Parts: sequence; C-alpha cells; structure tokens
Amino acid sequence: MDQVDEVIRARLTTDVPLVREVAQYIISAGGKRLRPALLLLISGALGNTHPNRHTLAAVVEFIHTATLLHDDVVDESTLRRGRATANQTFGNAASVLVGDFLYSRAFQMMVDVGSMRVMEVLSDATNVIAEGEVLQLMNMHDASIGEEDYLRVIRSKTAKLFEASARLAPILAGAPGPIEEACATYGQALGTAFQVIDDVLDYEGDAEELGKNLGDDLREGKVTLPIICALRAGNEAQRELIRNAIEHGQLENLPAIQAIIVGTGALDAARQAAQAEAARALAAAQQLPTNEYQSALLQLAASLLDRRS
Repeated sequence: MDQVDEVIRARLTTDVPLVREVAQYIISAGGKRLRPALLLLISGALGNTHPNRHTLAAVVEFIHTATLLHDDVVDESTLRRGRATANQTFGNAASVLVGDFLYSRAFQMMVDVGSMRVMEVLSDATNVIAEGEVLQLMNMHDASIGEEDYLRVIRSKTAKLFEASARLAPILAGAPGPIEEACATYGQALGTAFQVIDDVLDYEGDAEELGKNLGDDLREGKVTLPIICALRAGNEAQRELIRNAIEHGQLENLPAIQAIIVGTGALDAARQAAQAEAARALAAAQQLPTNEYQSALLQLAASLLDRRS
C-alpha cells in the first residue's frame, strides 16, 4: 500500500494549483483504501508480483475518489471522513472538475499498462457506476422502491468497482477463467455487503466514528435496505411516517424513524442480507490458493459485518 501511495502522489502532478489542492485534499483524507487493498491481496493470493498491480491499485482509488467528489455535489453532503467535503471547502464547480481530472488521469494510467482487457474491465465499470448514480437519482424520494431496485443500484454504484478491482488481479496474473470469475464474485459480494452495512450504520452508527452526518440518507430521500425492511414490517402509521420523511427529505422525525427501524427488526434483517453476501464472498475466496493472502481475504469478508465506521 505504501507503493500504491507513492504512485498516487507521483500521478497527482499538475501545473494547475487548484486541481492539485483539491485532489490532494480528498485523497489525503485517507479512507479504508479497500479497493486497492483488494487488488493487492488477490494478487498475493495468486502469486502475482506484476509491477503494474500498484499502478492499477492507484487507478481504482482515483476512480473511487472521482465518484466521491461527484457524489458529494449531487447529495449536497457537507461531511466525509470526519471533515468538510471538498465541495463544502472549495465549491461545487471545483469538485466536479477535479473529479473529471481524476477520471481522465485514471484512464491515462490504464493506457500505460498496455492491456486492452484491463481497459475493457475498467471502462465498463466506470460506465456501470455512472448508470448506478443515475438510477439512484431517479429513485430519490420514492418510497415504493423495493429490495430488487435497491440491490440493482448498489451493485452498480458501489459493488461494481469492488468487482473490477478483484477481477484485475487475475487478469494481470494470467489466471484461468474460473479463477477470474471467482475473484469477481468475491469482489461483487464484498462490495454489496459493504454498502448494506454502510446503510445500516446511517441509522445506528455514531457520527464521530462514521465521519459523516447520521440521517444523510433520509435527508437525501434515499430508500435503503433498513428503510425497505421497516416499511415491510411496520404498521400503517409507522409506514406513513417513513414514507412522508422519504418523500420530503425530512429529518425532524429521525429519532422516531430510528426507533421504528430498530423496533421492527429492520436492522437485523438488513444485517442478515449483508451476512448472505459475505457468505457468498467467503465461498468464492475458498476457490483461491491456500496461503496467507487467501486467509486475509477470508478474514476481510468475515469481519465486514462487525464494522462500525
């Protein structure tokens, strides 16, 4: 990961001071770096020491960071990773344009790798992510959204880059098709579980630990799995309260809605859904060679359900 950070620093070079300042602001905030770590762990499991693995790990982090910059503008977010978002600090225009810079820099780096297959995987992923963003926008403030629609959004918007990161490692290693598909399945399942837990934490987490404001999903009118489960299990009065909050983006009833989500067992139901995805990831990882890296991938999937930030 230190080598990935070196690549990130080296490729953030630009003669435009504002681009450099905004890009360094968002990337220096840290974060879990799960997507590049996933690529490196799977590379290790497959015995792949190809030098391009660090470049591609930086590429997926640049793509992820670009989506964060754009997301925060669309969602009008003010807090991420415990500090003001880039759009709050530098303005919407700078955030959108620097996001574009990071996307285009990522594609320059892909070209450097010189693999059409790598280009195909990452260009497809960025296109699917964009579709997922638009789908989510279309679903805003619609309390009738069901679990299938919700999963379609998160598998496009979040899990797709996890899947691409996991797929790149076996491509670099020249691994056979079944291994590539097992890695892709692991990434997709891990990314889906990660997002479900993220949505659970928006209603039961701690704002200081999360580094973002609780109830942001409700304010934005996002129908996530805890809400879907609560609407399914609640009585008519509870459903009406939740529907009204989603449709109007109201936060004044957040404590009451949190109580409904807990009381109806919606958080437990959402965690069970995440657990099923984690189990799918574990089954996929079992197909990889047995070594310390595979062990770390198994541990990552198992521990995901216990995250609190």
